[in-house]
Amino acid sequence: MRCAVIAFMLAIAPCMGLADELRGRVVGVADGDTLTVLDAGRQQIKVRLAEIDAPEKAQPYGQRSKQALSDLCYGREAIVDHTGRDRYGRTIGRVRCGGVDVNAEQIRRGMAWVYDRYATDKRLYPVQAEARAGRRGLWADAAPVPPWEWRKSRRNDKGA
Repeated sequence: MRCAVIAFMLAIAPCMGLADELRGRVVGVADGDTLTVLDAGRQQIKVRLAEIDAPEKAQPYGQRSKQALSDLCYGREAIVDHTGRDRYGRTIGRVRCGGVDVNAEQIRRGMAWVYDRYATDKRLYPVQAEARAGRRGLWADAAPVPPWEWRKSRRNDKGA
């Protein structure tokens, strides 16, 4: 009976939106919220950090955010609790490197925003408030522009 219950739970877990786990070495960092993991099968998997949005590379703090993520993860083993894919085919997930919740650490260091549109972990908001109060990272600017607003303004400029 116990085996049947376990088998049933494993079968329905994907339908319930429960995270699957991916492990591998970080072999690339694209920006402050995207990295590439080489899994045990030698497959490269691009991972978008869930619930956060880092400055774009051309934005202020964009390069610093990328460097911060690289310092946390590059060349290290990563554990990714992934929940799906984005419209670009990237795996979306919470990432741990060296036991550190990298998504939250990027927020703590002031290297990313909580992405309100997709945030479900309300514990990230006090972390962001602390970074802002401490004027860490991008919060040192008087009026930092969230990446989603920056991208929107760039799209509007191209359409004009």
